[in-house]
Amino acid sequence: MKASRFSYARPDTLEEALALMADEGAEPMALAGGQSLMPMMNFRVARPGILVDLNRIPGLSGIDAAGDAVRIGAMTRYRELAASDVVAKHLPLVAAALPHIAHAAIRNRGTIGGSMALADPAAELPAVALAMGATMHLVSANGTRDVAADDFFLGAYDTALKPGELVAGVSFPAAGTLDRFGFHEIVRRHGDYAMAGVAVACAGGSVRVAFFAVGDGAMRCRPAEEALGTDFSGIDAAVPALSELEVSGDLNGDEATKRHLAGVALRRAVAEATA
Repeated sequence: MKASRFSYARPDTLEEALALMADEGAEPMALAGGQSLMPMMNFRVARPGILVDLNRIPGLSGIDAAGDAVRIGAMTRYRELAASDVVAKHLPLVAAALPHIAHAAIRNRGTIGGSMALADPAAELPAVALAMGATMHLVSANGTRDVAADDFFLGAYDTALKPGELVAGVSFPAAGTLDRFGFHEIVRRHGDYAMAGVAVACAGGSVRVAFFAVGDGAMRCRPAEEALGTDFSGIDAAVPALSELEVSGDLNGDEATKRHLAGVALRRAVAEATA
């Protein structure tokens, strides 16, 4: 199929882009890497009236470690994250997830901000953001605001972004020397959409477990977090606690299969975190 008719704009400044995004009547959509949006347009799942290309705007990419956090600009490509010494040192859970994202060609263009804004239920980085307690930095013509990952992801392709808003960046807490992380996803072939996956973090005395590809979006399972404990010794109790997880079946399996795969992924992620 082909995309429905649309207009195209490539602003040179963020102010110009925000002005275009503020015109709700024009039905604007932002274009970052386009690795998800363009196929969605071709299948006419997405039908923007005007496509606002963010690729020419300066200042929307970059990796900045300051204090106890690392801020990543929304237009930062996956390949830039994978090559970053800052990410490898301070964000080991992000580093662990990156090789699992599609294929090299996708990682060359795909952006972290695009992944967060799309909120694909099978995407890795939204779950990583939940597990790490990340903060989304949003901007619009009316100003800026910060939204915690827990409040940002609302469901399948649904976020707390308001009309006219863009993701400007994401901040992750920098890992401490005693923090532990694990990541695992189950796929039929490397690069395929995950059948089930999980990101696990024990940082600052708090345990967070975030699943993806098992339901309507990235989601935490607090009963599993409580059962797991900060030393991860409660894994045998955490897996049964996944009965509280809001799982939904898809082409990769029914609800029972998905819940089983979630448990397998959790055990493997915890084994990685405690290795």
